[in-house]
Amino acid sequence: MARGEQIYTVREFLNINGVYEHHGIDCGDGTVIHYRKGTETIERTSKAYFTDARKVYIKRYPLRYIPDTVIQRAESRLGERKYNIIFNNCEHFATWCLTGVGYSQQVKNFVPLLNHIDVEQISEQIKKAIFSEKTKVDTHELLNQALADIKVAWENIQPEYKQSLEEVNNWEKVAVTALKKNGKI
Repeated sequence: MARGEQIYTVREFLNINGVYEHHGIDCGDGTVIHYRKGTETIERTSKAYFTDARKVYIKRYPLRYIPDTVIQRAESRLGERKYNIIFNNCEHFATWCLTGVGYSQQVKNFVPLLNHIDVEQISEQIKKAIFSEKTKVDTHELLNQALADIKVAWENIQPEYKQSLEEVNNWEKVAVTALKKNGKI
């Protein structure tokens, strides 16, 4: 790992390994700047805290800022509490530090899948998987709350997501038209 790199670890959710990636900026001094889980605040923590003994990967980009600029950009947002899983998560933050664009491949890959999820159908399957083993946690309540949260999140982000897609398509048309006009296509 090198100073100013976007690093990530693969994390678990509901005791299922490999569900999502947690991203941050390696400061090169044994610390990482990232959206800290639990506080949803951009903080500088030890690399050991960030990795939590997990394997670390580097996200590479063909074009990016130099390491000093990446660190300055990350430090400029220390203390920020604007976390949003769809529009401003740890990957958006780290990608912005390196490229100037807040982007999350995980969200891009996940959001279209929500259209195909039948919450009622998967609910029974998840219940069977969870309740097949005795547990001290009220997993039924946790499951119902998680499914309700997914449904609310989807209903809340859908209009904004559609508007963002429309804006991307419009700008793409403008760019193609400009390139054609200048003889580049």
